[in-house]
Amino acid sequence: MRLNYNRFMRPYFRWQVRSRTLELGRRTLVMGILNVTPDSFSDGGEFLQPERAVQRALQMLDEGADILDLGGESTRPGARIAGDEANAKVRPVVMEEEELRRVMPVLQGILRARPGTVISADTYKSGVARAAVDAGAEIVNDVSGFQWDPEMGRTCAQLQCGVVLMHTRGQPEKWRNLPRDPDITAVVEHDLANRLLIALTGGVERTRIVLDPGFGFGKNFEENYPLLAHLDQLHRLGFPLLAGTSRKSFVGRTIGKQAGKDAPPQDRLFGSLAAMVASILRGAHIVRVHDVRPAVEAAAVADEVLAAMGDA
Repeated sequence: MRLNYNRFMRPYFRWQVRSRTLELGRRTLVMGILNVTPDSFSDGGEFLQPERAVQRALQMLDEGADILDLGGESTRPGARIAGDEANAKVRPVVMEEEELRRVMPVLQGILRARPGTVISADTYKSGVARAAVDAGAEIVNDVSGFQWDPEMGRTCAQLQCGVVLMHTRGQPEKWRNLPRDPDITAVVEHDLANRLLIALTGGVERTRIVLDPGFGFGKNFEENYPLLAHLDQLHRLGFPLLAGTSRKSFVGRTIGKQAGKDAPPQDRLFGSLAAMVASILRGAHIVRVHDVRPAVEAAAVADEVLAAMGDA
């Protein structure tokens, strides 16, 4: 039976962000990570100064990044970000004013230097999302999937920006103690369907939404690989997919097995690229990465494989 593999494994979408439409599926889009925090798991403090952050952003654009994901608060495993989870009241350690102080000069500096840049604001706070989009960001990337700020859904609907809804279980300080689930892909699909319902009923348009399964976010080592292997099952939800496997702990543990300890984040490039390519072959439309040029080159090869499978 002749199958168009691109359509079967990676359907085409047009993603409506704030001021433009991005085509998803014909090639993989690369989202470069820019953390302006002192404590991110991979590059904490390296780009805390706005000038250095803008310089790094321009470098990633020159290396082929399609989108820049700008974040001002770390959500690494173990980070304490919230208080009363039972009542969905989040008391962030990094307050909104501090996050804006970190993020806004960098966002503004990037857009002054490269006015056409597609910037994603990596935040779960509605106030930060509003300020960033008002300043020119095209996308809001909420790692909580609208769970940690009850105003986020309404805010994104009003802003008419692109939205990334990411799956996470619980909060970072509790991830290490979560029990293993025998079918993590089914859990992620179920939970994302619930987050979609909240977003859509809150007024966010379907064409503005991308889903992220949240590798490493509330998943233990054993769960990330089944989720990666069955990523294509999430296409049943009918939305584009973003995959962020770059420098994640499950990659570090795998490549560090022979040494008997996890490889540190800066030594996870090749493993990260392998996981990224696997995610593309299982249907990811966008990949979120730290190392842009290697990712752009590896994604181009993966895209050619998808195209050849579609012609087979």
